[in-house]
Amino acid sequence: MFSDILLAVDLTSPETQRKAVAAAVGQAKAFGSRLHVVTVVPEFNSGIVAGFFPKDFEGKALEATREQLHAYCEKMIPADVKLQHVVAHGTIYQEIVKAAQRTNCDLIIMASHRPELSDFLLGPNAARVVRHAACSVMIIRD
Repeated sequence: MFSDILLAVDLTSPETQRKAVAAAVGQAKAFGSRLHVVTVVPEFNSGIVAGFFPKDFEGKALEATREQLHAYCEKMIPADVKLQHVVAHGTIYQEIVKAAQRTNCDLIIMASHRPELSDFLLGPNAARVVRHAACSVMIIRD
């Protein structure tokens, strides 16, 4: 049913990702899918914030994140699952949706915390992914 699955992970909060990882691995094994694991590094190079970081910070942050993602996947994803690592850079929900489009994913799986009142007013990244994705989205509550 699903040939390509995108698993969005937050490497800054790995403990909240366990259920989503388990669901993605289960789906990938059940359908023989390729699993694309994406994490997003926010932009640092715009506005006033950019002046607080060294010029090479962004490149170093992307490389460090790439290494962290590979280590995370090695630990969490079984070796028999077809895997692609994706490090994106920009606005979280937009980059998840773009990654799903670029990899032709037919399912996005991501973790989400329990909503608070402010989430209903502003919308968390998970809600934005659901609204903007062209494919099915599975939200796993932590």
